Amino acid sequence: MITRKGQATRERIVDAAATLIGQFGVAGTSADDIRKTAGVSGSQLMHYFGSKQALVRAVIVRQSESEASVGHPMLGPLDSFRALRGWADAAVENLAHGSGHGACTLAMLAGSTSPGDEQTRDELCSAFVRLQSRLLEGLRAMRDRGDLRPEADLDELSMALLTALQGGTLLGQAMQSSTPMRASLNAALHHVESFAA
Repeated sequence: MITRKGQATRERIVDAAATLIGQFGVAGTSADDIRKTAGVSGSQLMHYFGSKQALVRAVIVRQSESEASVGHPMLGPLDSFRALRGWADAAVENLAHGSGHGACTLAMLAGSTSPGDEQTRDELCSAFVRLQSRLLEGLRAMRDRGDLRPEADLDELSMALLTALQGGTLLGQAMQSSTPMRASLNAALHHVESFAA
């Protein structure tokens, strides 16, 4: 069982890793860089994570939790057209105000993961599934309530929203602009709205 002090140390290491990976990518961030930034010893780093790959997977879990709420935990369930629009606007605002520039995101992590690192790829897939599930739950509630027509393919719609978010994030980071994300999320939301009852 990890102590409160140990948990704080672990979180400090994950924070340092996320910051450095956001700036330099996975390949450009060494375990020694993370150790120095977090202010921990090499033995502490190994104790909590065992390898750089295990630490990257911890960063992925952290990002999937924060991207589900897009930094706005008060948004609540994504179970109405208004809530989905608020979620999209919050994502665009986060990117526009710099949280996406040099930030560690799932899209960036996916792009910098080694093709041979199956364990990290599996963790990324799980993170994307968790994000899609949150969207799917909201869309299902909308269909059950009669806001969406019965023939709406909820798996496809939730995937379209997820892809718009992640693709918009990646292109937005590269271009240092929120315009690609706004365009991709608007298109995905219009597609969802086309199934309004």
